[in-house]
Amino acid sequence: MKLSIKILFALTTLYLILSPLNAMERVGRLGLGMTNQLQSGLPALSFKLQKSKEMAFGALLGLDTADSGGYGAGVKMYRNIFDEPQLNLYAAALAALTNQKTPGGADQSGFQVDMTMGSEFSLTGLNSLGFSFEFGVSFHKVNDFSISTTGHNFITAGIHFYL
Repeated sequence: MKLSIKILFALTTLYLILSPLNAMERVGRLGLGMTNQLQSGLPALSFKLQKSKEMAFGALLGLDTADSGGYGAGVKMYRNIFDEPQLNLYAAALAALTNQKTPGGADQSGFQVDMTMGSEFSLTGLNSLGFSFEFGVSFHKVNDFSISTTGHNFITAGIHFYL
């Protein structure tokens, strides 16, 4: 009886160490998804490329052709701080250009710079799907320059499917 428990324990430990579900390996993979991080509230397509275990680069692009619409485009850099099997903690910087149309027909252009910390996590068995949340500070200007704290849950911060 004791021998079978030791064998079961050894096999379980070996499985957990060697299991591909135990690691979130995304180096060289392209993530396609969405984000709602622009201060204008414009939903954007999001792209994320994991260049190494420590660094990832991203871009976002949002467009609305309605009379009260606008656009936003930006780039983002991620620096992984801490890794766990289904989660990583990172610091990120976002730089974006934004444009909002006003009811009078004039366009108002501006910028947004965010410095955040966040986490991307996957559910066991769904390693190709990453959910993010972030918090930090945002510097943005369309009409007036503003500094604000920001917090994005996993729906607005981003959802990426990794190819």
